[in-house]
This record gives sequence, C-alpha cells and structure tokens, in this order.
Amino acid sequence: MKNTATRRPVDRLIFALDAPDYAQALAWIETLSGHVGLFKVGKELFTACGPKIVEEIKRRDQKAFLDLKFHDIPNTVARAAEAAVRLGADMFNVHASGGAAMIRQTADAAAAEAARIGVRPPLMLAVTVLTSLNDADLLRIGFQKNATEMVIHLAALARESGAQGVVASPREIALLKKMLGDDFVVVTPGIRMSDAPADDQKRTLTPYEAVQAGADYIVVGRPIRSVKDPERACREIVQNIADALAASDRS
Repeated sequence: MKNTATRRPVDRLIFALDAPDYAQALAWIETLSGHVGLFKVGKELFTACGPKIVEEIKRRDQKAFLDLKFHDIPNTVARAAEAAVRLGADMFNVHASGGAAMIRQTADAAAAEAARIGVRPPLMLAVTVLTSLNDADLLRIGFQKNATEMVIHLAALARESGAQGVVASPREIALLKKMLGDDFVVVTPGIRMSDAPADDQKRTLTPYEAVQAGADYIVVGRPIRSVKDPERACREIVQNIADALAASDRS
C-alpha cells in the first residue's frame, strides 16, 4: 500500500489534545484549527467527553486521530474499529500484541465499514512497545527480546496483518523504514524543539530531525500547549517539517 502521508508540511503535525475536560479541549480545537494536521484524542479526554469531542473536531472540518490503542479479542476490536469509522476518525490505533488475527480482522472491518458508508478508510496504526517500557520491563513481563527487537518483530507482524503503520519512538524511525520500507507509515511522539525541555520524554528529536529520519507524522503536545503563543509554535514546527522535507528532496 502506498504511503498515505501527505507532502503538505502542516498535515504532518499531530497535536496531542491532552485536556481534562470538554471546555479546555474545545478551546484548543478553536485555537489550533488550521494550524495542525490532526487532533489526537487519547484515553483521558475520550473518557471524560466521549464521542462528542471527535464530532466537534470533524464539525470544524479538521482531522482526528483516535488514540485509544484497542486491544481485545478480534471481534470486539473489529466492532470498535467500525464505530471509529462511523465517528469519522481519520486515524486510529491498536496494540500489535493483540495478534495477527485481531489486526487482520480489524483492518478488514474498518475497510468494509468505510466502503459501506462511502468514506475514506482511516489510517490504522499499530502500537508496538510503549515508550515507558525498557528491556528490563519486557523481561519481567516475560518477553525474551529486547525493546528494539520487539518493536521490529511486532511492526513486521502488524504490516503483514494489514496495519498501515506504527507509532514509534524517535529511536526506531530509521530502522523501521529500513526494515519495512518507506510505504509503512511511522508516527512519532517525543518531539521537542531544540531549546525546549524534554519533560518526561527520555528519547526526543526535533521536528526536523524526526522528519529527516523518516517520520511521516509527528505528535506534539506540551511544546505547543505550554508556550505563550501556541499558533507561533505551530508555525515554527511546520517550518521545521518543511525544511526537513526540502532537504530530503535534495538528497
């Protein structure tokens, strides 16, 4: 499948809409609509607000990444994916560790539901190893591979089973592109500007570095939310992305 990441720099910027309630989330949507490519709705916000927050994003003709990391028996996740399609999600994710059958059934269900209602299927991503886990954590859980090996193993399984990409830390971008090809989409969190604190992120890259390494989309939260002028921050990040794309085109 052809890589669906757009070449328009702003469309590659995903804003982490990590707000505790509907009012704050709506304020961010109003402020940043048109300045980011997608709004990422995670577990905290979706639990607090439910589907209506995604509906508000779509009502403003903006794109939504439903970051709920589905992980259950295949039939349950497939039905959740169908609901995500009906909700209008442009991107959603599942845990790759749910297995090949879960991923395949979910991919097929999402495509079929999109065809049934006449919309473009959302981009389905797989989550491999959470960035909060290290080699020791994986060993304690019972995995024999280290974190990098597990990421590649699960990403390959996800690709073979119908996922179109993965969520991956900056450390893994280049390796994933080398092993699985440029058509496999990589969405990368842990993005910081060069003069910004890392906060609790242990492995970070600037937007320029991430796109140069091969990231198709970057997820940014606090570097936008915590500054006095969020719109300016978005413009700076988008310019970083544009510069990286231009440099890649020249190489």
